[in-house]
Amino acid sequence: MKKIMILEDDRTIVEELKEILQNSGYQVCLLKDFENIEQQIEETIPDLILLDINLPYQNGNYILQNLRKKSNVPIIMVTSKNSEADEVLSMSYGADDYITKPYNPNILLLRIGAVLKRFEKGSEVKTYKGIEVNMQKGILKKAEEEIILTKNEMIIFNYLLNHQKEIVTRDELMTTLWNNEEYINDNALSVNISRLRAKLKSIGCENAIDTRKKIGYLLK
Repeated sequence: MKKIMILEDDRTIVEELKEILQNSGYQVCLLKDFENIEQQIEETIPDLILLDINLPYQNGNYILQNLRKKSNVPIIMVTSKNSEADEVLSMSYGADDYITKPYNPNILLLRIGAVLKRFEKGSEVKTYKGIEVNMQKGILKKAEEEIILTKNEMIIFNYLLNHQKEIVTRDELMTTLWNNEEYINDNALSVNISRLRAKLKSIGCENAIDTRKKIGYLLK
């Protein structure tokens, strides 16, 4: 059952969406409050997010931008802002679709289904030393334990995994990140490698990444 998280402050709309989604076979997750939204998303690990733009404390597009720095989770903007400029802005920030209120429930469900189908088609699961690596969601899973990687960590790990037992230079990693439109400097690369090592260690893969001085890295 796919898990959909609703980020909306209008309780009437929330209940309406909840009923529509549950009747269509989706599991629905709601916010506990509108503070620490990103933390609640990380704890929930939804398959798709319905995100309003006008929210208490934080603008929906701001949340969208921050999420896109570390996650590829499908996000559909559901908002009363109906100008072309608003839609273009949200899509440029990484939204997967944009639908305005009032919406036709059937159209909304079709949009959700299309985004999930597109996401699943592009998803890929790999394995590394007993760890299930969900490339699309950026999740490492071993038994019941799950670790979430940031977008940059996932790009780096994926490249290392595709070149396992080969030495990968720092320049190669920087180029890969640049090609994914992720600007990162030399110092930030070191920080991301360090965090990736720590996360792999926490899930049972200590010393998975070797540093080859003045050359690059090797995934054992």
